[in-house]
Amino acid sequence: MNAAHSTDGPDGPTGPTGPGDRVTGLVRALRAHGLGIGTGETVDAGLALAAVGFDDRERMREALAATLLHGAAQRRLFDRVFDLYFPGVEGRAEDEEPGAPGDDGAPADPAAELARLRDRLAAALAAGDDAALNALAGEAVGTLGGYGATPGSDGWSSYQTLSRLRPETLLTRIRAMLADRDGDTGTGEEVPEFADRLTDDEIRRRIEDFRERVRTEARRRVALRQGRDRVARRAVAVTPDRVDFLLAGRDQLDELRRTVRPLARKLATRLAARRRRAARGRIDLRRTLRRSLSTGGVPVRPVLRRRRPGRPELVLLCDVSGSVAGFAHFTMLLVQALHDQFSRVRVFAFVNRVDEVTDLVARGRADPAGLGGRILAEATLTGWHGQSDYGTALGEFTERYLDVLGPRTVVFVLGDARTNRSDPNLAALELVADRARRVYWLNPEQPALWSTGDSVAHAYAELVEMRPCRNARQLAELIGRLLPV
Repeated sequence: MNAAHSTDGPDGPTGPTGPGDRVTGLVRALRAHGLGIGTGETVDAGLALAAVGFDDRERMREALAATLLHGAAQRRLFDRVFDLYFPGVEGRAEDEEPGAPGDDGAPADPAAELARLRDRLAAALAAGDDAALNALAGEAVGTLGGYGATPGSDGWSSYQTLSRLRPETLLTRIRAMLADRDGDTGTGEEVPEFADRLTDDEIRRRIEDFRERVRTEARRRVALRQGRDRVARRAVAVTPDRVDFLLAGRDQLDELRRTVRPLARKLATRLAARRRRAARGRIDLRRTLRRSLSTGGVPVRPVLRRRRPGRPELVLLCDVSGSVAGFAHFTMLLVQALHDQFSRVRVFAFVNRVDEVTDLVARGRADPAGLGGRILAEATLTGWHGQSDYGTALGEFTERYLDVLGPRTVVFVLGDARTNRSDPNLAALELVADRARRVYWLNPEQPALWSTGDSVAHAYAELVEMRPCRNARQLAELIGRLLPV
């Protein structure tokens, strides 16, 4: 059944069908990835499509982006979701058989077919022919990307397609094609070296653009089978605030650090609103009922139990070893950006020794990417070995810094609770819990991994409240919910 006439629901094989359904499906998918899109913006998107028409797909893309997005950082996610709901080629058969028949009806040699496909790809990349590159992306996925037992393939893989096609190896061939086309000027002049570098950069850009076309085509084919909504939720890159701390690469962590300021402003607004509500106080039921006697038992003027909200003192105790370091560094930067919301902030870092890094974090606002290196270089965090040791670090914290804890102090311990099979020193954590107002342990691992291997998460969780915290969105929600007013 053609996708344009399917009656399946949003999670059916083809997903939304008409233009209105596709726009609402696109908006729903973008909201699921954290983009704030209101009803008015959705209506504006529909009006924009009506104005630009449906003949030019790129014009449709720009119209929807202009009405739905709030910043350039959202564009990459939008483009990927848009390609699912408004694919470039509708109705393309998704079950092409690998290989093309020969003159005698027998399947052609796969190696020869791959060589011919690479030749055509090199020519299209050299010419910069967008239409040919789109067609080649579809042909490559259909020929090389299918996997599964059924003739039509159970799925489509961009990774499998690109690993077989290897477009990055065509750079030399494309450079030669461009030289044959543009370099033979008859003047005998030698091409400057910087021109060669510019040419290579342009070729690499075209190759990466083709790789993205292949990824888009693979997602489109999967969406035809599994439903666009489902693929949009699972196969599209998530926004930075949803990236798992333990799985984030260097580029993702850099992008995540750039979200610290906007996230801090949003969280500060939420905390300030909670503080204003708390300042009004709660109803004093006894005094309200007593006052209501003068009005026949009707509580016309409720009596509020006034309270003076105080800004809490915050202490961070952060494991900065291994894969949890990115989580700790981001949290330090976020808390430093929120310092006005607290009466005092103290930050301590540890591997197997603990040291205060409050000043280093404050200076780290100017260079957030270098914060981790400065902490490891300037703070005393390791002893005779470089592995994390929670028991030793907690013990040293109680010996040296117990005086920073008090009845207004909230402590956040950040770490995966993996002790490398050393003594967890539960008594030290219990002492911290007794001295502080609240202690919360934020663990970047999923709960299913707690107490597996060398983790003692459940033992620590019996003494303090332990919460999973795997991305920046969860972190902001936990800080906003757990901090007292």
